[in-house]
Order: sequence, then structure tokens, then C-alpha cells
Amino acid sequence: MKRESKAVHIALILATMATAIAGCAERNVPKLLKSERNAPERPTNILAVYEAWFGEPDHISVGYSSQDRVVLQKQIEQAKGLGVSGFVVDWYGTRKPFIDSSFSQMQQVAVEKNFKVALMYDEVQDDLSRMTENAIAQLDYAYKNYIGPNAPAHDAYLTYKGRPMIFVWPRGGKTDWPRVREHLNTWATPPLLIYKDEPSPYTELFDGYYAWIHPGKEGFKSDGSNWGEGYLQNFYSKMASRQDGKIVVGTAWPGFDDARASWSENRYMDDRCGKTFEQTLHYPRRYFGPDNPLPFLLIATWNDHEEGTAIEKGLATGAPPIPNKPPSRCGAD
Repeated sequence: MKRESKAVHIALILATMATAIAGCAERNVPKLLKSERNAPERPTNILAVYEAWFGEPDHISVGYSSQDRVVLQKQIEQAKGLGVSGFVVDWYGTRKPFIDSSFSQMQQVAVEKNFKVALMYDEVQDDLSRMTENAIAQLDYAYKNYIGPNAPAHDAYLTYKGRPMIFVWPRGGKTDWPRVREHLNTWATPPLLIYKDEPSPYTELFDGYYAWIHPGKEGFKSDGSNWGEGYLQNFYSKMASRQDGKIVVGTAWPGFDDARASWSENRYMDDRCGKTFEQTLHYPRRYFGPDNPLPFLLIATWNDHEEGTAIEKGLATGAPPIPNKPPSRCGAD
């Protein structure tokens, strides 16, 4: 039987999260969110994207391994304390065994902590001709090991109205999702596929959509001033006007800076002393009120220290300094 997550007061969540962002001055969030002090009847569930690759040599050292159970326990406890009810883990299937093993261990801890986890399936991109076969094989693997009724810790897997949720990170649009969908419908409980907000020939096939970090039509600026207002306005207005029952997953982010990443494109979005996070958190209220709240809000991210979007705190040694980062205008913390 599905266990309903405990209702949380959104104002308290936002106030606590806002003070957790490193490098941002403390903000008086409760005063700004008086209207959200009382949780609606169907409260928004707060999720956070989790990167499970730390401890692997291909990524920067942040002072811990994503496979350390003690670390996972502390992260889940911290997340629950901030009002986060689940982690959505960036997952590549068996082609990245370290991450797969990290997810397995996280799900075991999540069962113990009454916490939820879900997969964000990253499409394969090194063999475009096999994207469809790969998706079917990897999702079947996930069903057997993490999602299905016989999976060891399936009670911790995130569901919505009794169906497991799988987020999809697209790479090139070559996967034949109608074929994948047909196969997934043979599962005892077919999953809900939640697709990233970007064009796809199969857009209407998916069960819902999630927003993602985006600076808007003008792109990233060197001073980081484009924080995504135009993008969020377009996303939420488009989603609010839909009448087809698709699941809408909002997204909030504290900023962006990929200077630490090996794949850096010198993209930068200023945290604006916590205001970027605050405004992206608030934006859904313009379109989804207490009578029609978002079912989910995704924090991007919990711990992506390579792209400067992490909200977690208390790292053992901390991530390395960001190269050539402009001096903070926020003053001393």
C-alpha cells in the first residue's frame, strides 16, 4: 500500500533551505512567504536531484564517497530536516557501475529512514542506433532491482497515485519512446515517465514534464544576471494552461557555475545572495495556488558541486575553489 508523505509547511521548508546555500547572505524568507505559512490540503512534495558519482576519480573530490552509508544516512537526515521528501538520482544504468551501486546503497538507507528515491534515466549517447534497446534493457534492470514488487528495497521507490515515477534526461531524441512505452506497459504497475522540458517528437506520450535550470532566451551572461525568469514564466504558463492531466514538476535552483566541471562551457548564473533560489522557489505560486498546487517541486540540485548548484552543507573538506569566480557582492556570511 502506498504510504502518503507527511504534509509539510512550504514556508518553513523554504526558510530553512534558503539559509543552507553556501556563500549567500541570510535572508528573512518567512516574512516574504506569509501566505504560505499554512500548507494546502494537497501539499507540494519537495524533491532534490542527487549526483551519485562522488568518490569516482572522474569527478572532483568533495570530501566524501556517494557509496559511504554513513554519508548517505547523514544526507538523508539533513534533507528530511529541510523538508525534502526524496532524492531523484541521476542514473545511467549498468554502463556506470559506480553510480548504480551508489543508488542501490542509497535505496537501502532510504527504506530505513522512511525516505523516497527515484531514478532520472540518462539516455545513452555513445551509440545512437541502440538508444531504444538500451532504454528497455536498463529500465527492465531497474524494475527488477529497484522498482518492482520483488526488488529488495522497493518500498523506498517514489510513487505517485500508486505508480513509480521515472524521470528522463534526453540526449539527442533518438529513443523510440512509443516502443519503450509499449514495453513498460507490460510491467505489473507501469511507470509514470516524466520528461525534461524540451522539444521531442513524442512529447504527448509522456506522463509529465519537469523544468530545468535555464537562463532564458538570451542565454548565460558573463555577469550571471540571467537567472531564468523568462524561462520559468513560459514553462509555468504553458503547464498551467494544459487540461490533459499531465504531471507538472516545478524546479528551483540556487544559481549555476560549471567552472569546476571537466565539461565546462563557462556558463554562470549568479546566486544573487540567495535571491535566485528564493525567486525560482516562489515562481510557481503565480500559476498554481492553494486550490491547485504543484504535486512536486524539484530542487536542482542537492549536491552537484561541479556545476555550482548544490544546496547541501557540511562537507568534510569542501569542494575546490571555483576558478576565476567573480568576488561575492553579498558581504561576509
